[in-house]
Amino acid sequence: MSVTHFDMSATLFDKIWDAHVAARRIDGRDLVYIDRHVLHELHAPHAFGKLQKAGRAVRRPDLTFSAIDHTPSTKPGRDEHTNPEGLPLIEAMRAGSLRNAIRVFDLKDPEHGISHVVAPEIGMVLPGATHAVPDSHACTVGGLGALAFGCGTSELEHILATQVIAMHRPKRMRIRLDGSLGPHVRAKDVALAVIAHIGSAGGRGFAIEFSGAVARALPVEGRLTLCNLTIEMGSRTGLIAADDTVFQWLHGRPWAPAGARWARALAYWKTLPSGEGAVFDSDINLDCGALQPQITWGTDPGQAIAISGRVPDPADAEAHRRPLLEKALVYMGLTPGMAIEGLRVDRVFIGSCTNARLSDLEEAAAILRGRRIAPGMQALVSPGSAKVRRDAEALGLDKVFSDAGFIWGESACSMCAGANGDKGERGERILSTTNRNFENRQGPGARTHLVGPALAAAAAVTGEITDVRKLLGGAR
Repeated sequence: MSVTHFDMSATLFDKIWDAHVAARRIDGRDLVYIDRHVLHELHAPHAFGKLQKAGRAVRRPDLTFSAIDHTPSTKPGRDEHTNPEGLPLIEAMRAGSLRNAIRVFDLKDPEHGISHVVAPEIGMVLPGATHAVPDSHACTVGGLGALAFGCGTSELEHILATQVIAMHRPKRMRIRLDGSLGPHVRAKDVALAVIAHIGSAGGRGFAIEFSGAVARALPVEGRLTLCNLTIEMGSRTGLIAADDTVFQWLHGRPWAPAGARWARALAYWKTLPSGEGAVFDSDINLDCGALQPQITWGTDPGQAIAISGRVPDPADAEAHRRPLLEKALVYMGLTPGMAIEGLRVDRVFIGSCTNARLSDLEEAAAILRGRRIAPGMQALVSPGSAKVRRDAEALGLDKVFSDAGFIWGESACSMCAGANGDKGERGERILSTTNRNFENRQGPGARTHLVGPALAAAAAVTGEITDVRKLLGGAR
């Protein structure tokens, strides 16, 4: 790898994009080369079938990988038959991968897990790289300074056949996160606050770069969480420039470069951050110094408020927004002006590509240690990967969760989208560390509030939406 000399006024996004443009189509779209491509079992079987019908092969099977993460059950001791509805998709994924010589992260693989968790933790994704997954939360790995895109069905087939994706270059947005975070305020809270600030469509047509003191202070796991939610801002991709925090985190990971290759890679990565004179199409500043833990009240990740806040009144909103807000209130069983804190909770889920890394589990376990979940509470934790699960068990976190009354589950997407049988019941109020609170997302009629791990654990213990700072006696 040689060091590229960039225009130092270019943005991080432009540097990576320009280094990967293979050609430009007559329709104005660039053909962007994809360094690594990870599939999952919901969409890959269809794409494999279309390729086979067309007599085409996967162009770069060595850069393509299959993750079985959406449909497997997360019940303890699960196998491929535990969720029989997912088995045909799993078998089709295996067959297509075998036919095309693609590595499968299968259920018993020591590196099995949610693709957006596994790819960073093994060093599959590196700063300055491009990455594609047929899942909208591919943007997660932007936390390492990589450029990632979720791809649709036709794009998936195109990447498999050509190793490039055809896209119009998006505009560039910079979101500066200033200040410092208070007690028990984490990346999930920052992300929800950003979405509430700019709206769930505020980033549409943009690639978002997060910068500022808060972004720089986040650990890598927090950066992955923040970038994971970029798609909920309407943007297809989000990035944070890699720095020493990222370099130290990546060093020694199984797929990361080593020796002289590491030194060359490091020299290249250090050229990637946006230059001092970098020009963005949109600049947004957000002071996070007074930020409280956040929670969604409605059916859109942008419908979020502080834990001490009250449910908004649609009458105070712009006229065109009122019908959606009123609909959300009806679905969630809430009334304007009521406090969010104190609402009874039926179920808690800790998991997903948003908040199921080791640090997330440690944060929740710190709340649960020595406590029990409330009577009648249903609580499940699903580690983001087999490695996270092993590491957590080595620290005794599984016992903390089990002693508290949680089900200590296996690794997979689990209750995030309810594609594997893990669902809430109609009318249940759920606190979830996932990324989407759409109607019926976690089960028909289930009411989902998005939170970070600490608020989820606090609600499991108290049986109601609780400010974790009160539970622990922390500062308000």
